[in-house]
Formats: sequence, structure tokens, C-alpha cells
Amino acid sequence: MIRSRTLAVLAAVVAALPLAACGTTEDAGTEPEASASAGPVTVTDSRGKQVELKAPASKVVALEWGEAEMLVSLGAMPAGVADVKGYGTWVTAAKLDESVKDVGTRAEPSVDSIVALQPDLVVTETGRGEAIIAQLEKFVPVLVTKGSDASDNLGRMRGDLKMIATAVGKTTEADKLLADFDAALDAGKKRITDAGAAGKYFAIADGWQEGSTVAIRMFGQGALVSQLGIQLGLRNAWEGKVDPEWGLGQTDVEGLTALKDKDVTFFYNASDGDDVFVKGLADNAIWTSLPFVKQKKLQKMPDGIWTFGGPLSCQQYIEQLVSAYAG
Repeated sequence: MIRSRTLAVLAAVVAALPLAACGTTEDAGTEPEASASAGPVTVTDSRGKQVELKAPASKVVALEWGEAEMLVSLGAMPAGVADVKGYGTWVTAAKLDESVKDVGTRAEPSVDSIVALQPDLVVTETGRGEAIIAQLEKFVPVLVTKGSDASDNLGRMRGDLKMIATAVGKTTEADKLLADFDAALDAGKKRITDAGAAGKYFAIADGWQEGSTVAIRMFGQGALVSQLGIQLGLRNAWEGKVDPEWGLGQTDVEGLTALKDKDVTFFYNASDGDDVFVKGLADNAIWTSLPFVKQKKLQKMPDGIWTFGGPLSCQQYIEQLVSAYAG
């Protein structure tokens, strides 16, 4: 799991947390997409700041994987991404080209590496920290997305995508992505309803182990992937305390006993190979006594479905949830 993102969430400070020289995707000599204006672009970001560009950005650096995924899915391959290797492990919905340069970690991106790429734009999130943003803005425009909002994470995801799309001249592509996402959500909800599974409970978590202690991070009602389940007609069984930005909360195996009185399917992520639910808790008496473990309703998500991503990662989650409840 991604330690920097986890520690940041639990501290309520998301500090780490999650086309090289390319413009449009048209062949030379063809008419450009209507969304790809060649003129100046002004975008108001999550800070309320107007980011002014002389033209849609064609060389972009992304400092968070959700925003990098959005760029790739829009057809605007970033020139640089923070922690390229980690992205490849955790995000499979929109793969990076080999040309994409690594610009450091998400916790500590390298300003020198970013500036050396001479980008038109840097895209980051509000939790990145004012200091790094201010430093970058001495050299390049910075677009700051919201990144997460547990009060409406699906609406926030849409807004972030449209903001980025405007900055790179890909609004038509953004509309298509969101239309496909809505269609997948509607189709998934129908399948769950037709299967008689509407109203069934789910829980989503990831975890990590330090010594003999297993810590568990629960995705509460407002987490992005939780809102997907709710929109499909399911119910999130976790009612514990979560933070207001990401909708995430921390517990331990004893805390999971709060789920024992509900018929729950428990989903979890372990894309980095650190499967603490199978390995770390295999001999834990509390864990093995939980109904969803005894009833074999424990489901590991396929590797590389990013829980803080854009429409394509969200569609991967929809497919997994629908498959679990509707076959």
C-alpha cells in the first residue's frame, strides 16, 4: 500500500497524499477537435485562482496519480509524473508511455526535474502543500485540483476532470469519458437491481502491517469508491469515524467486529503484493471469526485499480462490484 498517502490521510494532511510534447491526437493535416482551441485559455482552479495559458497546455507534468490518469484518458500523455513506477503498480486503467519522465516522489517531487522538462503546466492537488506550489509557480503555471471531497466525491471527480480538460483543450474528450462512465454506472445499477442485490452491504479497505500490528484503512460513506457502490444501489456497512476530505478512517481487526451483524462482502486492495488480510491476519482469531471471512465473502480487488482515480478507474471498480453481486 502507499504509505505516504496513508499517513497523510490519518493525520488529516494530504501531503503525499494519491504526451511528451504532445497536443491533440489528430493526424497531421486533419482538422483539430472542436474542444482543442489554439487560443488563450483561462481556468479557475480549486483555489479560486485563475490560471492563464497562452494556449491549451501540450506538455504537462502531473504530481498525483489521479490527475495523471485523467490526462492519459483525455489523450494528453503527461511529460512527467511523480513516481512513475508506483503509478504502473497501482493504476492500470490508463497506462503511461515509456517516454514519461519520473519527477520524484508524490511526497517530495523534484522541482529541478519538473522545470528541466520545460512544461506548459503542472497539475497537482490541494493537499500537496503551499510551499511546493509557490516554488513551482516561479517557473510554470500550476493548476490545483481538489483531489477529494467526501461530501460529493463523484461530483468532485467530474469537476477535476473538466478543469484539466479545459486546460489541455480536451473538453470533448472529457464529455465522452463522463458519458461512458454514466452509462456504466446506469448499466451496473440495473444489473444489481435485476439480480435482487440492491440494498446489500459492502465494505472496502486496505491495510498494512508493522511488526505484529495490522492497521486497516476503511473507505467510509464519502470515499470515492464507496460512492460508486452507493450509486449502484448498495450500502456501505462501515459507520466508523472518517476524515471529511477523503472519507477514510483507521481501525484495527477488533474494530471490524462492528460489521459482524450485517451481511457484508468485504473488498480490499493489495496491489503492491503486501496482502495483510490473507497473510497478516491468517491466524488471528478475531479475523477468522468474522462472518464475511467464514462465509468466504472476502474479495481482493485485481491489482492496479486505483481507488483515487478518474472515470476509467471508477469503471474498473464498477465492474468488480457488479460482478460480485450480480455475477
